Amino acid sequence: MKKIVYIILGTILIVLLIPTALLGPYAFQVQHFTADLTNGYHADFYLYVSPKAKQLASDGEIVTILVQPNNSGINSDDPKEHQRDAWVTGYERRKIADELGVILLVPAFIRPGEDWHIYTHALDRDTLTTERADLKRIDLQLIAMIDHARLVLAESGINTDERIFIQGFSASGMFANRFTLLHPERVKAATIGSPGGFPILPVESYQGATLPYPAGIADIEELTGKPFDQETYNRIPQLVYMGDLDDNDSLDFTDGWDEDIASVVDALFGSDPLSRWKEAEAVYLESGANVQFLLIEGVGHDRKALQNHSVDFFRELLEAE
Repeated sequence: MKKIVYIILGTILIVLLIPTALLGPYAFQVQHFTADLTNGYHADFYLYVSPKAKQLASDGEIVTILVQPNNSGINSDDPKEHQRDAWVTGYERRKIADELGVILLVPAFIRPGEDWHIYTHALDRDTLTTERADLKRIDLQLIAMIDHARLVLAESGINTDERIFIQGFSASGMFANRFTLLHPERVKAATIGSPGGFPILPVESYQGATLPYPAGIADIEELTGKPFDQETYNRIPQLVYMGDLDDNDSLDFTDGWDEDIASVVDALFGSDPLSRWKEAEAVYLESGANVQFLLIEGVGHDRKALQNHSVDFFRELLEAE
């Protein structure tokens, strides 16, 4: 009988230790917040407090939250598909949080299957116009997640900056790029990797052509109910980076862009990401944005090969505080 008990206990112990062995402490340290309509968000999110962030908080420091928008790469109306991907994204990025001493927040927004044209993970135009309840204004839902996380953290003695770091690559880079422009008052710094072939420009027009969202900001107030805050936006340190072999172009696909708006961008700036790069950089700099454009030689659409540029950028800002 004792042998059976020992076998059962040993099996339970092994089951409990496997996640730790394979995934490390993240599996037990990450906090899972489920969708909470009363607090303003229809999707789950994950929160990871790095050891260094805990130490900073215990020393009385204000800690920064790093938001990593999720990008599952698939269309599905099953929230679990995107929750799994968001969890894994958090697991992969927790080393960045550890290194920087920040708190990592990863939302688990769905990228719908039925309404496939609503490219939530890129914060496209349809995400600002849809009336679908669970997807409506996910930019505001993300802010609600951040605010709820800050309250929970404060209850445990961790005080956080109201303004966030936000980073992304590809579709999540598009999200980070556009969120920063929509809500500059909530962003401390942003790193934007390979944003779908073209970053949103902080201007209403170019060479006489109107630039509606997400090409530019011509109709931002009409879409969101508030005007673009140029002064606040221009104070945000930003890094926009891409490999010079990157040919990933979201303008070729109608889930992320309306054809007429994509055609305007192609006509004005070129038909591929690299041909648009220098002119987009010039527009940003002429607008007064506090931005660095970085084109890395010999690299394609490869987040892992370029992630260090984002980390270095944030580290320098934190060290300068």
